[in-house]
Amino acid sequence: MIKKYIMPTTCVALLFLSGCYSNANSVLDSSAKSQLQLRSYQSRAFDTTNKTKTLRTVIATLQDLDFVIDKADDTLGTISATKYTNNRALKMTVTVRPRGKSQLIVRANAQYGIYPVEDPKSYQDFFSSLSKSMFLDAQEVE
Repeated sequence: MIKKYIMPTTCVALLFLSGCYSNANSVLDSSAKSQLQLRSYQSRAFDTTNKTKTLRTVIATLQDLDFVIDKADDTLGTISATKYTNNRALKMTVTVRPRGKSQLIVRANAQYGIYPVEDPKSYQDFFSSLSKSMFLDAQEVE
């Protein structure tokens, strides 16, 4: 009598677990490429090793784009900022870290509420402004 109840319960549990396993794999496989693409939009390498100056340039660029700086940490190399558009908060976090001996990587991550910004144009606009500022700073133009 006990065997009748154990067998169906075991089968249901195995079917459930195998379904979770295949769904987890498909989610991981499908998003790996998009995450790599997103990271490529979000990151730029700059030929400088001056982290503090780069962080200051990032802050100035964010302010030029109407962001309000929430927090900046030179030690961690992070800046958090918020911009309000149409009663929605756009939050951006930018990190600056070394890459090799002669470069810094700047990575921006933006989100509206809990939704990440995945549009490449948003990041291209930010990095275009940042690149111009980095160039002007390198030339010491004010």
